[in-house]
Amino acid sequence: MPPTLSPESLIEAALLTQPEPLPERRLRALCEPPLSADKLEDVLEALQQRWQGRALQLVRTHEGWRFQVASAAFERLGSLEEQRTPRYSRAVMETLAIIAYRQPVTRGDIEAIRGVAVSQNVMQTLQERGWIESVGKRDTIGRPSLWATTKTFLTDLQIDTLESLPPLAELGELVLPELGISGTTAEEEAAE
Repeated sequence: MPPTLSPESLIEAALLTQPEPLPERRLRALCEPPLSADKLEDVLEALQQRWQGRALQLVRTHEGWRFQVASAAFERLGSLEEQRTPRYSRAVMETLAIIAYRQPVTRGDIEAIRGVAVSQNVMQTLQERGWIESVGKRDTIGRPSLWATTKTFLTDLQIDTLESLPPLAELGELVLPELGISGTTAEEEAAE
């Protein structure tokens, strides 16, 4: 007969083996009988204490709980990464920044700010990454989709709220009208 795992061991294993954050309801349901919210909180606190000062840390995100590399170890581990982090074009990053700072916005709003048409590839890239989603329709002619960032966007940037985004002035080369810098050319956009 296999040994019975403690709730702490079971939850730790689940968090270490899942690529996505796990919501508390799923963590509670792993145990038999399911854990109460208070008991789960105790288990998660114990795990955070156990992993304190290590290269991995247990963190709560908008999507649930997960282990992630501590910032002190992140840079040194980057050289081991076989799959390179995708590099996004200037058009993708500009579009994402406009959505993040001005949401909810339509493609027309983004185009007015950038001064060039937003290609479908740019929007598709951001949707596939899970960083933006349509949150409704603007009540105007044509009922264009309103775009906003997602919880995945916050989780991937390791921030709690949109208010945690850096001020626009700190974004350096990002092209926005408030900074008085011109936008991407139509040729660059077409190359996406």
